Amino acid sequence: MSAGTALRIATYNVAWFNALFDENDRMHRDDGPSGRHGITRVAQLDALAAVFRALDADAIMIIEAPDQGPGRSCVAALEGFAVACGIRASRALIGFASDSQQEIAVLHDPARVRLIHDPAPGQADAPRFDAAYTYADPVTGKPEKVRFARPPLELLCETASGALFRMIGVHTKSKAPAGARLPADIRRIGLENRRKQYGQCLWLRARIDDHLRAHDPLIVLGDFNDGPEVDEYEDLFPHSGVEIVLGWDQPPEMQLYDRHARMGLSKHLAAAPVSARFQMPDGRFLSALLDYIMVSPELRAREPGWRIWNPFDDPACYGDPGLCAALLEASDHFPVTLDITL
Repeated sequence: MSAGTALRIATYNVAWFNALFDENDRMHRDDGPSGRHGITRVAQLDALAAVFRALDADAIMIIEAPDQGPGRSCVAALEGFAVACGIRASRALIGFASDSQQEIAVLHDPARVRLIHDPAPGQADAPRFDAAYTYADPVTGKPEKVRFARPPLELLCETASGALFRMIGVHTKSKAPAGARLPADIRRIGLENRRKQYGQCLWLRARIDDHLRAHDPLIVLGDFNDGPEVDEYEDLFPHSGVEIVLGWDQPPEMQLYDRHARMGLSKHLAAAPVSARFQMPDGRFLSALLDYIMVSPELRAREPGWRIWNPFDDPACYGDPGLCAALLEASDHFPVTLDITL
């Protein structure tokens, strides 16, 4: 293996990150309620600072980053947070702004890796991610149009040693039937959301195909709101969203790889890897694998290392009570990291 730059790349869905900043993009370091039940804003901020420092990553793809819009700057909020908390990855970058208060953004250390927003030109089969995509619904066979509420963040990246690669940060549609009350509404909304998530993953896969055909070293990472046996609609669709993005049934040279996805989808384990933990209305917790870092064949050949910073499953996290507490307070997702030399 040629010499290069050893990088740690992370993806982290930070729940209700926007609620921790005021209208001037300054941190709310007070005892007011955060978006996390029973956790104050200062407690969540302190927990996030501890987690980000422990990660010590060169680039962190942040899912549900603070708002970008009139009078609001996601970049200013994140860079202020990074400097105040002593995080080495202190330069922020976003792409297309979202339709919500949740952005996809990246914090990075420019001394280790340089990033630019580099969206691919729109094509008929793979339009730009701020446009719309038409696909055939697998249930009805009718054409459906889908958009991204949070357009994927496409990056061209260069390491300190001059290696080039690409990253795409992703937050696909949640399939949860939010707001539904009656069983019929739960099924209807859940199926509608599943269709949208399916279409978004087809769109993303079309872009991935372009990069793999061009032999671009590629990392696709983020929250896919999908995983092994996550919902009851799997049998209605030929593949899950994660399988589509991975290229599950394509030739090896056209497949992406994620160690945790492979473990979970193989269904040979008594317990699959877990990257998120949600409290249900009855007080119990639901755990799922939703967050991934997928790599192209050329990058997989470099023997990267994957890690989910799950305080219950990761020995190093479990052995650090302070970090365990921080991970549980900071978000309902756990960070995922990839260590790779490029």
